[in-house]
Amino acid sequence: MNLASLGKPLIALELSLNSGQAFHWLREGNGWIGAIGEAAVYLEQRDNELLVNSGAEAAAESYLALNHPLERIAESFPKDPVTQDALAFCRGMRILRQPKWEALATFITSSMKQVAHIAQISHLLRRRFGKKVALGGTCVYTYPTPEALASLSEADLRSCALGYRAANLLATAQKIACGSVNLDVIGSLPDEQAQRALRELPGVGEKVANCALLFGFERLKAFPVDVWIERVIRERYFSKRRKSTPAAIRAFCAKTFGPYGGYAQQYLFHHARLTWKKG
Repeated sequence: MNLASLGKPLIALELSLNSGQAFHWLREGNGWIGAIGEAAVYLEQRDNELLVNSGAEAAAESYLALNHPLERIAESFPKDPVTQDALAFCRGMRILRQPKWEALATFITSSMKQVAHIAQISHLLRRRFGKKVALGGTCVYTYPTPEALASLSEADLRSCALGYRAANLLATAQKIACGSVNLDVIGSLPDEQAQRALRELPGVGEKVANCALLFGFERLKAFPVDVWIERVIRERYFSKRRKSTPAAIRAFCAKTFGPYGGYAQQYLFHHARLTWKKG
């Protein structure tokens, strides 16, 4: 495989690909292999140099968001010990610029699931209903299009370990496939309007909408609040006298973490998930 260099950008490749943003990248030799859109892509970081299979340079640069100003983003974080510990643990992690449909669909399937389970679902959907593409001697699978999923039955999707999420994914795919919902149009809306539009889709509540906005629509202020983030905020930022209702936590996050709140959220999430003791 011929590799091309993308130079030595500030990026922690493994952290970025394997931190609960995307769920399909697999180890391949000294690097990672997966799909970006319809293309199979190999990525490797060697002595801080970022390498990609020849011909996929532009796709990789966009997907890895190499234009995000990481140093400026880090400077914008609150200077409290909790956030700074997460920053040190995750330094170099970038928020991936994923396809809108793929991010939305993936997080519809993520409800009440752990990262390993979400990855299992993603791989099953890709293998059964996505497109097979080869790179060297390895094959990967693209995420199935809305049209591909819309033609299936709920039972087909339940066979991919989706459970009750199958109905939501199917109904959302059908809305997009028939043209009644246009994700590009939603992507042109201001943040609050885009969130409201996404929340009209089956299976999309506030948390899933914010995940889609952050990871698929590049709304870097979006701050998804899941069980890990709720725990971090409640235990580390709220005193015992302070009300820690979900609404209070959401308001605190929106006020505290600023225009790059999505980066702070991902760092706090990944740090807590890997370092905090369970229970």
